[in-house]
Amino acid sequence: MITGYHIIFSAYGFWLPNDPRGSWSEFIGSWELLRYGAATKTIERKSLTYREHDRSSRLEAKKSLQRPAVMFSGIQAHTIALSIGEYFRKIETPVWACAVLPDHIHLVTGRPSVKIESVVIQLKGNATEKLVSAGIHPFQSEVDAKGRRSKCFSRGEWKVYLHRADVPFAIRYVEQNPEKEGKRHQRWSFVVPYDG
Repeated sequence: MITGYHIIFSAYGFWLPNDPRGSWSEFIGSWELLRYGAATKTIERKSLTYREHDRSSRLEAKKSLQRPAVMFSGIQAHTIALSIGEYFRKIETPVWACAVLPDHIHLVTGRPSVKIESVVIQLKGNATEKLVSAGIHPFQSEVDAKGRRSKCFSRGEWKVYLHRADVPFAIRYVEQNPEKEGKRHQRWSFVVPYDG
């Protein structure tokens, strides 16, 4: 039985649809980006982050994005984290681990009453709303003729269904993630201990 989820969603430009390590994508919507290769859809369930690849080629491909890849500042990351806590309190679902990094977010949560894909869409929407109202959205001043702001999160999410025995490993992975990137350990008031 599914106890919870390890969820990862990313900032715009973090993981390209043609990343040589694999991606969630089957399609590339930009001709400029397609020059760097076709989509690299994978069904791999393990993290591909540390798989060897040509980093310089990946960084070169990022230059073809319509806008610069988003890197959240500390205050933006803090705002995103608070919006995550607010959302999970509202849907009465525990968060057992959370790491908000400059270009992606990790969560280990209990099992909500709605589809996890819907949860992630709502998380992104809630975070976007908070960033805009605080005047710190990465594309705060970029509004099109219809009043729409450029998105600071990429489409989709990576999710792993967790059984009871998997949860402690996922929590440890998420808690250690900031330190792997040279950041401080994160503690959020909305994160609760996993009681098994």
